[in-house]
Amino acid sequence: MNTSQSMKATLNRYVELFNQGDAEAVTALYAEDATVEDPVGSPLKQGRVQIHEFYVYAISTGAKLSLDCPARGSHGDSAAIAFTVMIGSMKIQVIDVMQFNPQGLIISMRAFFGPDDIENL
Repeated sequence: MNTSQSMKATLNRYVELFNQGDAEAVTALYAEDATVEDPVGSPLKQGRVQIHEFYVYAISTGAKLSLDCPARGSHGDSAAIAFTVMIGSMKIQVIDVMQFNPQGLIISMRAFFGPDDIENL
């Protein structure tokens, strides 16, 4: 069973693994049939193969994530993180909302940001 604490720990681990450039380990945080919608409104990535391809590409851009505040849990099966993505001189403010299965794996990730959340420094 998921707890707010366990979901927050997974989200913190997600940021660590991404910043380490470990697409395999990030993908392993997801269930086999998980989905990623990044950003919300873009085509859905479904299953670990597509999710892995997404993270290989995202990491290859040199993107680095930094949390804007601590991860937030819920009374249910979801948790969220607000963070900043830096890609070269581009800064993107993002909120990811992730839903978890009973085994603690991510089954859905939705990234919320739009054009006005992107800044060129």
